[in-house]
Amino acid sequence: MKSFSSNFCCVKPSLYKSSLLFICLILISLQACTSTSNTAHVSQIEQYFYDEHFVEVDGLPQPDELFSLPDDAIRELRTELQRAKLTKSNNMLANEWLAEYINAEEGAFQYRDNMTRVASETFSERAGNCLSLVLLTSALAQELGVEVEFQEIEVPPVWDKQGDFYLVNGHINLRLLPLSHGDTVHMLKRAIQVDFLPERAVRGFDKKRINKKTVTAMFYNNVAAESLVMGDYDKAYGFLKLGLQAMPSYMPALNTLAVLYRYKGLNQEAETLYKLALEIDNYDMNALYNYAVMLGAQDRLEEWAAVHKRLELERIDNPYYYYDMAQQAYFDKEYQDALLWYKRAVAKADYRHEFYFGLSRAYWQTGDERRAQANMKKALNLSNDENNKLKYQSKLHAMKSH
Repeated sequence: MKSFSSNFCCVKPSLYKSSLLFICLILISLQACTSTSNTAHVSQIEQYFYDEHFVEVDGLPQPDELFSLPDDAIRELRTELQRAKLTKSNNMLANEWLAEYINAEEGAFQYRDNMTRVASETFSERAGNCLSLVLLTSALAQELGVEVEFQEIEVPPVWDKQGDFYLVNGHINLRLLPLSHGDTVHMLKRAIQVDFLPERAVRGFDKKRINKKTVTAMFYNNVAAESLVMGDYDKAYGFLKLGLQAMPSYMPALNTLAVLYRYKGLNQEAETLYKLALEIDNYDMNALYNYAVMLGAQDRLEEWAAVHKRLELERIDNPYYYYDMAQQAYFDKEYQDALLWYKRAVAKADYRHEFYFGLSRAYWQTGDERRAQANMKKALNLSNDENNKLKYQSKLHAMKSH
């Protein structure tokens, strides 16, 4: 891991000695200012921008472009709607038809957990992550006059790791409301929830209504985090400015901007943002993690210890804590210890392919070939990355040929 101080993210075993990034993708929690003073303070967001340290990037999508569609997409939408009215029922409500259109077997829009896109790009690609697809569905609904309600789904955070970055992904969907005509509302018609994950994946979890401004802020934080992971700091800064100008009190973006400043060596500016975030919510774990890492890197141990007390219990919920302990044990050739740590990581996040890959390697070293192969198969089945799939297939073949 690179030595750097600082999301959706997490913690290594030596969290405050090694530097980690904690960025929010989509988000774990929406934190709005709860007092007049905080709101007034954050509303002066321009004072926290430092344009002189970044190169302006042209062509970044503006807020009004996030939900816009090209003319050909609008024509296709209206043509399909008219065709449906002729072949099905002219009484079909627009929200019902749109839900079917989005999920149609032919020409449907597919969920792919990759880059975040604006609505027009998602329409062209016919695929996107949950936030991209929500933007697209909202844009389509707007063209049909269908009102929408955005919802944050309070699912357990899904952990991921990209290079030096630890990320935690949340989830968002939306509801398509039945049209009203004048004073007439279709009371017997229900709102339709559109979600691009299987229903069983979100069933039973609490939902929180969020507004369009929040969705806009989420988009910019997502694309900023993606740019940061790719090392494009100027683009990340541009996105964060747009997002915070739209919603100055959006906590994940304040945290991500502070992380970016740390990467640029703007330590005092980063600390100012961490303190601002913690004034808004002094238990925001995103800001606490990164602030603690920064304090540790600067040998400010008394301040670090105070923050660390609040973080210690939180750390044990992070599956990568156990994974990194397992990796260390494996490379120290302590294979039985590695097995214990890998199993704990799996217990926290049984959807991560690399945890099963680690288990497979550790079992192989202990001579348990059956379990080694079984866990390699699990790693193969869980991975969506072609390079990882090829690696796992190759290793599984080698195991079977042994």
